[in-house]
Amino acid sequence: MSENPVTNRVSRLGVGLASILAFSCGVILLYRLATLPPYPWLFVLVGVMLLAMFWRYRRMHRLAPVVVAATLGLAWAGWNADMRLAERLPSELETKRIMVSGYLCDLPTPGSFDSLRFGFCVRQWHVPDVSKSYTLPRVLRLSWYGREGRTLPDHRLTLEVTLKRPHGNLNPDGFRYEDWLFRHGYRATGSVKQVDAAPELACGLQCQYHAWHWRASKQLQRWFGEAEYYPLIASLLMGNRGSLEDHHWQVLKATGTIHLVAISGLHLGLVAVGAGLLARWGLLLLPVGCLSEQGRRSLVFLVVVLSCFAYALLAGFTVPTRRALVMVVAGGWYLLKARQQSGWRPFVLALAAVLLMDPFAPLDQGFWLSFGAVGVLLAVFSGRLGSSGWLSALLIAQLAVFVGLWPMLMLVHQGQPLAGFAANLLAVPWVSFAVMPVLFLGSIIALLSGGWLLPWVSAGFDLVLGALWWWLELVARFPAGQMQPLPLPLAAGLALLALWGIRWRDWRWRALLGVTFLLLSVPWSGAGIGNSVTQAPEVRVLDVGQGLSVVVRAGGRVMVYDTGPEVAGVYSAADSVLVPNLRAMGVEVIDLLVLSHADNDHAGGLETLSEHFAIKRVISGEPDLINGRVPAPVEACRPGNIQWPGLVMSRWQNPMPAEGNDASCVMRLYHPPSNSDLVLTGDISRKVEKLMLGDGGPDWLENRVAHRVVLAPHHGSKTSSSTRWVQAVAPDRVIYTAGYRHHFGHPHPEVTGRYRASGAVPLNTACSGQITLRFTDSGLLMSELWKTQPFWIASPGLARSECKIP
Repeated sequence: MSENPVTNRVSRLGVGLASILAFSCGVILLYRLATLPPYPWLFVLVGVMLLAMFWRYRRMHRLAPVVVAATLGLAWAGWNADMRLAERLPSELETKRIMVSGYLCDLPTPGSFDSLRFGFCVRQWHVPDVSKSYTLPRVLRLSWYGREGRTLPDHRLTLEVTLKRPHGNLNPDGFRYEDWLFRHGYRATGSVKQVDAAPELACGLQCQYHAWHWRASKQLQRWFGEAEYYPLIASLLMGNRGSLEDHHWQVLKATGTIHLVAISGLHLGLVAVGAGLLARWGLLLLPVGCLSEQGRRSLVFLVVVLSCFAYALLAGFTVPTRRALVMVVAGGWYLLKARQQSGWRPFVLALAAVLLMDPFAPLDQGFWLSFGAVGVLLAVFSGRLGSSGWLSALLIAQLAVFVGLWPMLMLVHQGQPLAGFAANLLAVPWVSFAVMPVLFLGSIIALLSGGWLLPWVSAGFDLVLGALWWWLELVARFPAGQMQPLPLPLAAGLALLALWGIRWRDWRWRALLGVTFLLLSVPWSGAGIGNSVTQAPEVRVLDVGQGLSVVVRAGGRVMVYDTGPEVAGVYSAADSVLVPNLRAMGVEVIDLLVLSHADNDHAGGLETLSEHFAIKRVISGEPDLINGRVPAPVEACRPGNIQWPGLVMSRWQNPMPAEGNDASCVMRLYHPPSNSDLVLTGDISRKVEKLMLGDGGPDWLENRVAHRVVLAPHHGSKTSSSTRWVQAVAPDRVIYTAGYRHHFGHPHPEVTGRYRASGAVPLNTACSGQITLRFTDSGLLMSELWKTQPFWIASPGLARSECKIP
């Protein structure tokens, strides 16, 4: 019996599409693995399977291509990851002054303390050949402090720098700087000590493009730098978000409109529509019959692609811009061919193309949100019969994206602000039909007029952007909160029901949609009842860099000992580390907040913490300096015990009048079933340690325990941890809470030597990341977070695996 050629063609198309999707899944799979797979063997396996397919094609023509494609995707991503990890800064070069020559990789942005931050592509390392086994980093992330208002003299530079390997605070939740560095290819970070122009340096095509983009950004600032909304102008025209200030980000975050200032599919889609319409109208001027309909469509498609490519170059050709360009080209190609097939085909093709060009894309939240939003719109609009008016379509699209992305935002530990729907409902069409056309047209007018129309153009920009910002600020003031933090399966189920109701316009589905949103809008029965419950007492020593923050959980009760460092307007450990990790633990109420003393590296971000959690009780070694910074009254650190499920918490403080470090409130957490304890010491000095060992010291120091862990006083400073005190405390393990390669040099070698001599096993949050202690009836269990991390953090030869305690 002969086979149907149409059926065979459809079958081949299905297998081909499945194979393309399998390739994408293979790339994504890599970032779920703890170790980097041996990609050379994966390529060999692909070759063997291809030979097997050729030999026994009829039996393997369906499943084999899918398996081959998935393996090829995994091998492709593994090869690229291995090449990136091969770039290493030798440990002997860390913190040393060295010279490098190269060019700017991106637009410099202002940073804290009048610094300038930028990416730097290295063309030449002016260092001895330290080791042939290393491939020195090609891209650096640098900060130029102490520049005294100076700007970079050229895009080609010779710099004197001090560098460190990629490193960031490592906790289960919150912003992961180390992940961000790996994703963007920065294989070393550092600070600039001296800057010199290097015009003699060879400049290839990529260098010339970055030079042009740098000059274009400076020209834009000269034109519109005095405009009231220049930060938004620079963001929307050139993708330069460096001028956005804290209040801008707060409004954008509160209204769920950050996507408006990141060049994405929305912006390139507008360029595509505008260029397509102009090209179509221009072709109407040609004589009839000059071009076939297919020729006209092809010419319009070419104009659209070139226009989008030009805008992508203007916007810096960043990762989100390239991703959006691929999606627009895939969608345009699909329309050009006028295929009578599912709209999911260009979606799958665009997904594979993005991952082929950028196999690190799965590490970017924007990747998931971009394809998630397009997928939601396809699910709602693809294949629908009939047409809706533009207003109805806009409402449906906004509602679908708002609901559909909610579970995805939960996966990346972000909230979905309820104000986002209202904000985007007007902001998206206003940006589409007013802001972007005015910005494009005004820029062309400014360029052609030679600058004499700049005041009028700038006023026009401020007019349309002022209206946008007025609306966003208005919505940001609404006390709307965020979507309820439901369990992920329930949230996903509700979102699917809502999308189903949006797609099908039957009244019964609309009624279901209304009930769904009622469930989403009111507090869920499982939320608001208190903290999650732990089976055994647990302590987490968070990695906050040069500072201290500890979370203690026993039953349903929570204690926070210190909140970590804060630099006003720059960094807050409470905001970046403590709050997101408490949220992830299921904490809603802090039963006890203990602030050892008022120094900024121990009591930073109190206001931020108070905004997110109810705090029942506060104790501090310096109550007068803390009082007023938290809503609850602040108690002094008086000796005494607090009984919690499975824990006895004892307090002690220097009995002599003191301030600063020596006023630290010392706490001991004792677990009677296992006869184990943990000593939290704050920043006490040797003088206070001597008092602890005297008549006024805590009685528990004389008790012998099966297991004792101590947090080294003052992060391991040589002003603390005297020999007598270390011998008296006799810890089994000591934890240092210090910053990686910090200029304070903690922990000091003399201190680490004393603890080693006493038999204590050392740990450092700079190496281990978050350290977790669990008190069980059988003993004390400890774990280091870095050991369970993915390959770009825990692989041998990287900063954490070679991190040594002196």
